[in-house]
Amino acid sequence: MRVFLAGASGVLGIRLVPLLVGAGHEVAGLTRSPASAVRIASFGATPVVCDVFDADALIAEVSRFAPDVVMHQLTDLPDELDQVPAYVARNNRMRTEGTRHLLAAAGASRILAQSIAWSPPGSGDAVAVHERLVLDAGGVVIRYGQLYGPGTYYRDDRPAPPRIHVDDAARSTLALLDAPSGIVVLADEVAA
Repeated sequence: MRVFLAGASGVLGIRLVPLLVGAGHEVAGLTRSPASAVRIASFGATPVVCDVFDADALIAEVSRFAPDVVMHQLTDLPDELDQVPAYVARNNRMRTEGTRHLLAAAGASRILAQSIAWSPPGSGDAVAVHERLVLDAGGVVIRYGQLYGPGTYYRDDRPAPPRIHVDDAARSTLALLDAPSGIVVLADEVAA
């Protein structure tokens, strides 16, 4: 399967690239950073340096790769948890405008998209728009619990539920490539 992974250098994306390649998929990994492109290539994927907000360039790149699946793992978050409030508008733009651009670029390709299984302040409307766009396109919305483990905001401890270890989240995402359209919650424990 040909998989176009948007957000390939993010905390989940950087784990998904080697898993996808190892499972025999052809992978193109989207990143904004030329430095991250080197790491993506080292895993055996084709790096694509492009900004999701450059709609024309994004459409050209996705069309050139001709994926079977487009996986949306894009976020715009800071490296430190205490800086998250300052990034709410940026991340909400990624969820709305970024998602629209990625869906336009995906065309008829199947879409899987990262979402969240909790409600952070100031993001409810953007999350709802993001999920509706993906579902209206016949895609799969993956609601992750708060990630913990290496490379996350919770390296050495666990956040409040819903939560999931970042490596478990990546492995579980791989299993969703053929999931039917709808919402899937990935968390250590799912509320009834």
